[in-house]
Amino acid sequence: MKLFSQRMGIKPIKTVIQVDFMDDDLRNSLWNALCLFYWSKVEGDRISSPINAYIDLLLKVLWLDYFKKPIDTLSNYWPEIREKIKKYFFNCEWYEVYDFIEFIANNYPDKKVNTKFMEFCNSLLERELSAYRFVGGKITQITSEIEISEIEEALENSKLLKGVNTHLKRALDLLANRKSPDYRNSIKEAISAVEAICKLITREKRATLGQALKRIEEKVSLHPSLKNAFSNLYGYTSDAEGIRHALLDEPNLSFEDAKFMLVSCSAFINYLISKASKIGIKI
Repeated sequence: MKLFSQRMGIKPIKTVIQVDFMDDDLRNSLWNALCLFYWSKVEGDRISSPINAYIDLLLKVLWLDYFKKPIDTLSNYWPEIREKIKKYFFNCEWYEVYDFIEFIANNYPDKKVNTKFMEFCNSLLERELSAYRFVGGKITQITSEIEISEIEEALENSKLLKGVNTHLKRALDLLANRKSPDYRNSIKEAISAVEAICKLITREKRATLGQALKRIEEKVSLHPSLKNAFSNLYGYTSDAEGIRHALLDEPNLSFEDAKFMLVSCSAFINYLISKASKIGIKI
């Protein structure tokens, strides 16, 4: 069965957030990073010269420990080597691209260059909504399968709940806009989706989230700690950082902030829908 997002013509979450694939934009961007930080350092066409000592060492380690090819197949002619590496890079599996950039970042002799390369890659990975980042010199998944499934489930569960679904969809759209992501309003839409489901359960259209959570606590035996947690999140979205209030300056929000809020709100919506169903509340 197709997911709601697929039926509605929206890209699946695993496509929006690149978990088990890599699109051309991301692959091209990472290749450009390699060119900027490493390949551009090669001077002339011959690798075996003192000026290219660092690249020469990197390529030998690459041939020996990554490609595991006979060392005598490593040419001394840079254009030929570069073409072989490029062919591999653009034809290998998505996870092998991560293997490759991680290997380069941990084997080039200049650690300062490697650090800057990893920082630059992280900015590209965030821009292109990759589920991975360099953490401690290693590629690490920062968006889990559980987080993905919570968002997918919330979209599916709320397909007949127009207000809830609209807010969730909008939160995802704002997060997934690669050219101009709007983390501030993505967070606003995610918490608005929680507010919408709470109003549906309590049948109180004018209630604030705080008021609705209090009613829900009475109706569905919501644990006080859980209610307080979301009340606090609501407070976070209403504080001086300005999620719901216009400020002269944009708040300092990141992809991680918006993703956390979308996942948390999705999980809470799934929880409330399940709890309401069990006690016979029709939404």
